[in-house]
Amino acid sequence: MNSELRKSERISNYEIMKRQMQKEFLKYDQENMIRKFRLKHDPEFLYIRFVGKDYRIGRKDGLVSGSEDGFQTACEAGYNEAMTIYDVLCYSRDDCRLSGEFVNMRSLSSIQGGSRPVGSGLFSGKLSQFDHQEKALAAACESLGGIRTGKGDVAYQIPLFAFLPVLFQFWNSDEEFPPSLLLFTDKNILDYMHYETVWFAMSHLLERIEEML
Repeated sequence: MNSELRKSERISNYEIMKRQMQKEFLKYDQENMIRKFRLKHDPEFLYIRFVGKDYRIGRKDGLVSGSEDGFQTACEAGYNEAMTIYDVLCYSRDDCRLSGEFVNMRSLSSIQGGSRPVGSGLFSGKLSQFDHQEKALAAACESLGGIRTGKGDVAYQIPLFAFLPVLFQFWNSDEEFPPSLLLFTDKNILDYMHYETVWFAMSHLLERIEEML
């Protein structure tokens, strides 16, 4: 019972934070968002594609919804999805630009000021599911818009957003080494989102790859 209560409290806290950001979104200049990221829009919604899925943000209520069928149907976005989209649209620098240089996401803690890395369990449970699944894993990456590149048994550049690519590199296990997964972001990704949000985004990326498998 106690564990169920603690789980309920965590879910409630995530929901509270998401609702807070939903309201916060309405305080920001939506026309600036449209210009900066060349967003499709109409009087009711802003539209953005995130990890191979289309989303819309209500211009009057700030609600983020995702759709796989051109918004014939739509479902409210989960915490990682919504918080990443809010962060990019609201808090990215006006002069955000890609550097063209990819860095291991775990090195971002030093770039942003030496904070202790978060999300240490991000890869937990993923490695065994991906191990020796080259064809299925490659197909999953390609279904998300990935282009084969780089090192690894399966290695792809995948658009997190249309304007923000990441690198996914996976090595299968062998007699000497366990499976290995590396994720790389543009060196300037912290101009687009907060450090903690990078982990939300990457967690969602891995969840999407799992879905496609």
